[in-house]
Amino acid sequence: MKKDTAILVIDDDEQICFALGELFKFQGWRAYSACDVESGLATFKTCRLDMVLIDYHLPRINGVEGVRRLRRLSQDVPILVFTIDESQEVADTFLEAGATDFALKPIKAPDIISRIKLHLRLLQQGEREREPALAKGLAPGTLKLIDGFLERQEDYLTANDIAEGTGLAYQTVYRYLQHMTAEKRVEMVSIYGKVGRPKQVYRKI
Repeated sequence: MKKDTAILVIDDDEQICFALGELFKFQGWRAYSACDVESGLATFKTCRLDMVLIDYHLPRINGVEGVRRLRRLSQDVPILVFTIDESQEVADTFLEAGATDFALKPIKAPDIISRIKLHLRLLQQGEREREPALAKGLAPGTLKLIDGFLERQEDYLTANDIAEGTGLAYQTVYRYLQHMTAEKRVEMVSIYGKVGRPKQVYRKI
């Protein structure tokens, strides 16, 4: 983990910005905050940032458009989205816009710290290896993380199992599994129980 890590939080809840700022300072990271996309972009342009955390619901310009505008400024900086909405459709929209991963509200300190550290490691790994870009909404480092995890498993796993094992959000893992299944890198099997929808499980081919 490089020293002097700088993280920007874009959220219109001042209490969340303050709490995260104190949490980041305790980790030895520099913390910046913005209450909307416009001021967040201004900070992004003037400060050397290593990561951005952005809320879904923001005044004037929402989080999806905020992610798009941030991506025009940098293709590499990890962008984590705060959301209370677990909809895969919403998640796919964010990933298409350029989001890296998700953090559900209410925010839990251990979860957000581990998620940040994970993506900082993936960023540094990608910089060292100069990995080529994938299809829109997919990052080589994240794909490699999921692929490597599955490589070490013998049994079929659910998307939740894989999310817990990799430290990624479920919505992110599900999107990558769809890509890996389409590319025939992963086998998906539907298990039908007595009631409810079938459970999908995955294994590396």
